[in-house]
Amino acid sequence: MSYIEFKQVSKYYGAGGQKITAADNMSFTIEKSEFCVIAGPSGAGKTTLLNMLGGMDSCGSGSITLDGRSISGMNERELTCYRRYDVGFVFQFYNLIQNLTALENVELASEICPNPYDPKETLAAVGLGGRMDNFPSQLSGGEQQRVAIARALAKNPKILLCDEPTGALDYQTGKQILTLLMENCRKTGKTVIVITHNQAITQMADRIMRIKNGRIQSSEKNPCPLAAEQIEW
Repeated sequence: MSYIEFKQVSKYYGAGGQKITAADNMSFTIEKSEFCVIAGPSGAGKTTLLNMLGGMDSCGSGSITLDGRSISGMNERELTCYRRYDVGFVFQFYNLIQNLTALENVELASEICPNPYDPKETLAAVGLGGRMDNFPSQLSGGEQQRVAIARALAKNPKILLCDEPTGALDYQTGKQILTLLMENCRKTGKTVIVITHNQAITQMADRIMRIKNGRIQSSEKNPCPLAAEQIEW
């Protein structure tokens, strides 16, 4: 059994008497410790896929499993524990608490988990050892995203889900964040999944998935992943 499995997963939304298909019979696998990039245009279903895997949304039909556990079969209480302990989220717009320092933002996440990483060590690992006492408003966009990544990593989750993590960043800072995510995947053995509309980023993935109109167009292993600094867009 693969580490992550989607089997014939569909998701529908209703609006004004119309049924909108957000996920259309998705089937794919992702292995443990892979750096996976899921690419597709806006509205393709990328975020819906990520939300279902992260336990923030339910599927209409089909099954989703992580490490042998059925996510699609969990009740609300089980999903809350799953999101809290097993999943680290990194969003495009950071979602930091503005009146807490960088360290306090990371400590919040580590305090709810049974086997967290040390918050100070985690911030140092993402290059913010000297910025722990700064508030988000005192940090650049790239630094705020590093805090968000540290917050997700401090939970010691099984998977790291990243929704357009470079979308609000400039070109060079975006590359630095991608490098950071890749390095953490390699060093910790965590499964990292990045969704993006930027096809160039697929070049650094171990596994490349392409999605369009709620359907998986392709899923393939990349024999020669590139470093982020080698990618141009």
